[in-house]
Formats: sequence, C-alpha cells, structure tokens
Amino acid sequence: MPKAGVGGRRGLGMSQRGKTRARRGGFLADMSQTPDHRLVVSRLDPALRADLSRVSNGPGLRHLALYLAAMAVAAGLAAVSPLGLVPLGLLLTFLFTLEHECTHRTPFRGALNDGVGRVCGLVLVLPFEWFRWFHMAHHRHTNQPGDPELASPKPRTRGQWALHVSGLPYWWAAIRLLGRLALGGGDAFLPASARPRAVTEARGMLAIYALGFALAPGLVLWFWVLPMVLTQPFLRLYLLAEHGDCPQVADMLENTRTTLTNRLVRFLAWNMPYHIEHHSLPQVPFHQLPRLHQAMRADLKTTAAGYVAFARDQLRRL
Repeated sequence: MPKAGVGGRRGLGMSQRGKTRARRGGFLADMSQTPDHRLVVSRLDPALRADLSRVSNGPGLRHLALYLAAMAVAAGLAAVSPLGLVPLGLLLTFLFTLEHECTHRTPFRGALNDGVGRVCGLVLVLPFEWFRWFHMAHHRHTNQPGDPELASPKPRTRGQWALHVSGLPYWWAAIRLLGRLALGGGDAFLPASARPRAVTEARGMLAIYALGFALAPGLVLWFWVLPMVLTQPFLRLYLLAEHGDCPQVADMLENTRTTLTNRLVRFLAWNMPYHIEHHSLPQVPFHQLPRLHQAMRADLKTTAAGYVAFARDQLRRL
C-alpha cells in the first residue's frame, strides 16, 4: 500500500516500481517516471471516453430535483427553528459546485444550463458570466502562472487560515467584484466580447438584491444572508482541498487533489470531490465522474481521506 499523502492515500493502487519519494509541498511526491494526466487519459478506451462525455439533461434534472427538495425541507425547518439554518445554508452555499459545473456546460444542455448557472450566481453573489471566464482561465493554467486563483494569497499561518475559512475575505471580494463589474470594469481573462454581458448581469443582480431587501428584508436576511454567512466556512474548507499544498506543475495528477469522501458530501458537491478526474477530462458531466474515477484511480497521485483529514494535516504544516 502506498504511503499516506495529505490526510490519506497517495497514488491509490499505484504500481510499486521506482518508489523514489521526496517530501514536497507537505505531501509525499513520487519522483519516479510515473505517467502524467495526458498519458493516463490517452490510455482510456475511446468508446469509454465518448460515453463518459455525453451530456444529457436527465441526470442533472434528477439531481437538481433532489437537491431542491432537500432545500425545501431545510427551509421549512428554518422557518420554525434556527437549527434549520445550517442545512439550508449548506445547500445554498454548495450551489457553487453546480455553478462551477454550468461553466463547463456539462450538467444541462443549451439555455437551461446557462439559466441554472445564472440563478446559482445570483444566490452566491458570483456573477455567472464573469465566473465562466475566470474558471476557464483556471483550467488553462491550473496552479501555474496565469491561474487567476493564485491571485489570492493562500493561508501561510494559522491566523491567515482562520481568516480565510471564516469566509469574510470571500464576501468582501464578492461585493467589490459586483461593484466593479457594475461600473463597467473587467479582468484580463474577461474578453471584450463578454464584458457587456458581465456588466449587464452584475447590474441586474444588484437590482434584484435591492428589490429583495426593499420588499422583504426579514425574509432575505433569515433565509439567505444568515444561512450563507454561517456555512461559508464549510465551502472554504472544501475548496482549500482542491489544490491546496499541491505543487505548481502542469500534471493534473499532482497539481489537483481528489478527496475520498462519503456519498452525502459527493451529492452536496455534485461529485466535484473527484477533482483530479474533473481536471483531467473537464468535459465529463458530474454524474459520470465516479466511472472516470474507477478508470483512473490506479494513477492518482494526490488524494486525501476526507476533508477533516486534509484540514487537520494542513493545519499541522502551518
């Protein structure tokens, strides 16, 4: 069995040849000539790749129906008890993973996909048009120069980690982004052709927020603002595991982490814990990622045995 990486196994099922290892970036890295993600993907059967990449509305609609049903139950609980705020907030906050999927146009086809993405962006204060281009740049330059995710410094001390996980920097950045876009601003990764759509979307979002607070401030605060603020730390912890402490190299098997977790978390996060698999073949819809994981699992280089284990090990290194 391979030695443990960050909070779990590294290279699950990996061949035992050439086990020259070095401690790098807080986890064990295999320095032998192991395949990179391009080689692993090229070895997949073409028929399997074609099947995995097929997009249809059915699986996404079924998953979304269950998700919205859970959200309705949580909202009903929140209406009678503050205990409902946490499950409601988790379901609202983790719409991030659905918006993320919609940037790839994999959960749904056509206008339905972008419509769902924009609604998620409204809930999350994360404009969909802007986020799509941000995320495509992230995939082009994952964990390397040019990746816009690297523009925000990662925690280097426990104090910085606590501030990051609190979600306060996220909310401040989200408010500034929305204001900047509404005033006509942009970013280097946002093409000129997309900027008018991003500006219009940001202005529309601000108008909807203003209308909501004007008509029903108590409901907006109780069923949206408070649950989102309370549970944003869970999303911050989840996102830290995707690329945190991974080396800044081109190989997706190393610069990205798959977190081995339970079905409930995978449901909540639309299977995005299979993150190496997603980065290796981003055209694969969420519901096919478990199959892709089975095909790639022997070559995974960076995994964690759950989010608590990853957070615990990350804190040990700070």
